[in-house]
Amino acid sequence: MKLLLLILRNLRRSWLRTTLTALGTIVLVIVVTLSWSFLAFFDSVTAEKSKNFKAIVTERWQVPSQLPYTYAATLEQGAARESTDVRPTDSMSWQFYGGTLDPQNLTRENMVFAIAMDPTKISTMMDELEELTGDQKIELERLVDEAKRNRQGLVVGADRLKALNKRVGERIKLYGLNFKDIDLEFEIIGVFPVARYNQSAAFNREYLEAAMQDYQRKHTGQSHPLANKSMNLMWLRVPDQQSFDRLANQISTSPLLSLPAVKVESQSNAVARFMESYRDIFWGVRWVLTPAVIFTLVLVLANAISISVRERGTEMAILKVLGFRPGHILLLVLGEALAIGAIAGIVSATGAYFLINNLFGGIKMPIAFFPVFLIPTDALWWGLAVGGGTALVGSILPSLTACSVKVSEVFAKIG
Repeated sequence: MKLLLLILRNLRRSWLRTTLTALGTIVLVIVVTLSWSFLAFFDSVTAEKSKNFKAIVTERWQVPSQLPYTYAATLEQGAARESTDVRPTDSMSWQFYGGTLDPQNLTRENMVFAIAMDPTKISTMMDELEELTGDQKIELERLVDEAKRNRQGLVVGADRLKALNKRVGERIKLYGLNFKDIDLEFEIIGVFPVARYNQSAAFNREYLEAAMQDYQRKHTGQSHPLANKSMNLMWLRVPDQQSFDRLANQISTSPLLSLPAVKVESQSNAVARFMESYRDIFWGVRWVLTPAVIFTLVLVLANAISISVRERGTEMAILKVLGFRPGHILLLVLGEALAIGAIAGIVSATGAYFLINNLFGGIKMPIAFFPVFLIPTDALWWGLAVGGGTALVGSILPSLTACSVKVSEVFAKIG
């Protein structure tokens, strides 16, 4: 207990050095926290699940995938033809509709990329939305009911709504980009309740199908060029890996899904394949940026503790005269370093967690179809581990130097 009080007293003796060292630790731990949050998110979305699989069905030989909408009914049944065949426990088709508020002045701010889907599947098949509770779940259920009732209803992400300079309740008209001449009028009925869909939008797929039929009536029976390839992908849910393997085989070999051919892959594999173009970024963050920051943090702490030890040579000699053993001095120096590193690490990680998640709404760094990243709760112990661990490593050499102080040499220099 006396040793602990002495450690705290020593930290107070040099407020400037202690504060500067703590601030340096805080900044570097925040960088590590952001890097690990970035990596942890992509590790989680590309990790294979052991149950509750999601499969993605797309066109085999073309990117972007363009499947006939008539495939939807067959895929919803998993291409099953016998009673023993595997059928999905849930499914959802996606049709991507891109539109702009002003076709004469196309900008990133006035564009909307929306998903035409069955609104009843929003709360069961879209990642994170199916896990909502409390008020967020109630709001999502309201949006689903409204989208079923009003097929012109549009749910928009918060950031996209802000970029459009629109509000809930307003009506907008989107001029089709990929569905040329399919212009749709919408009423904005709400905002997605999670940050993952901040740049997204969704509406009832019946509205898009009705617009395609209306196009045919207005063009003397001629179908829209995308009429037979309007579906981009299908999500299917199965309980486990074995069911997924059987389902994939059923769909891949079905004669009803051969022109064009389709492919089936798990959600994690599809995301990992899509993220291949970013593999150099991930590698750099994991094996270059993070180690470099940790090494820098070790040097900062080692330098600060070394300066402190050199300045306090006389103090260390007096402590030895008073009966302090080398082990006590070792613990004293290590304790000071650990106190600075651990406290600064906890402060930085906790601050980053609450400020970035609650105040800023996550890290706004769009990559692929992930517009924002949140700091995970694991960051609360990352800060303690990184701050304390680097402090321990960085203070080993200075603490050994402090233990080896020779009383006779110190007092000879004073004399």
